[in-house]
Amino acid sequence: MSKSQNPQDELKNLKPQKEFFIGIDSDGCVFDTMEIKQKECFCPNFIKFYNLQRVSKYARETWEFVNLYSKTRGVNRFKAVLEAVKLLGERDEVKARNAAMPDMTALSEWVDKETKLGNPALEKYAARANDPRINQVLDWSKQVNQDIAEMVFGINPFPLVEESLEKLTVKADSIVVSQTPVEALQREWEENDIDKYVHIIAGQEYGTKTEHLALAAKGKYPDDKILMIGDAPGDYKAAASNGVLFFPVNPGHEEESWERFYKEALDRFFKGTYQGEYEKKLIAEFDSYLPEKPGW
Repeated sequence: MSKSQNPQDELKNLKPQKEFFIGIDSDGCVFDTMEIKQKECFCPNFIKFYNLQRVSKYARETWEFVNLYSKTRGVNRFKAVLEAVKLLGERDEVKARNAAMPDMTALSEWVDKETKLGNPALEKYAARANDPRINQVLDWSKQVNQDIAEMVFGINPFPLVEESLEKLTVKADSIVVSQTPVEALQREWEENDIDKYVHIIAGQEYGTKTEHLALAAKGKYPDDKILMIGDAPGDYKAAASNGVLFFPVNPGHEEESWERFYKEALDRFFKGTYQGEYEKKLIAEFDSYLPEKPGW
């Protein structure tokens, strides 16, 4: 994979070699890494860096709801911080303990205007802004990456993922479409020798998932020959925003989803019978797995 000054140029310059295009999410979709990353790396640092020890039980529950067990599953980490702090601050248990919520105004303003929501863009902004609240979230994010590098290894793809990748490359160009930092993605895909199946590993530094699909595939392939595979509503949104097809890997039912893709859905996609009732049925089932509002 070539390194360009602007990662998005790599997506723009991707030329179709096959008839079809498939974008594939990574965490929770290809790899069973969502739980370990969120529970062991993201959440403990969220509590530590934002001084939420007083309400750690509720902070953990809130963090996991936002990032694993709701319709915001898979959201970018900086948006996740904003949502978790907002929901946590609204909880009666937290108010009863007089726990102060951090001021997220500076992060919110940055998130609203930046699309490449990763550490490189935040580092540049932090150098200009000289804001302790921005420095705090940058330190948190760097520590999360360090903990992931130290803890998350030796995790294989879900069963039938590699077989699916091998099968789809016959007729489709493919890229990784993720909001994970590229360095972690490359490490995980290379460690399992599956990076050879994709043209580009696009992470958060490449922009949003919607942008990944738009730049790499939109207008280069017919819309009904572009498919996004993902395990989170954000993946579906990226596909829907571009008017292309979506295959859901259902949270908690990943093995069955990949079996369905390998044995049935991929063939339908290639034959032109995926779109319509079949896709609608899969999306409706996917939608039922994740609630919008917390139960507390």
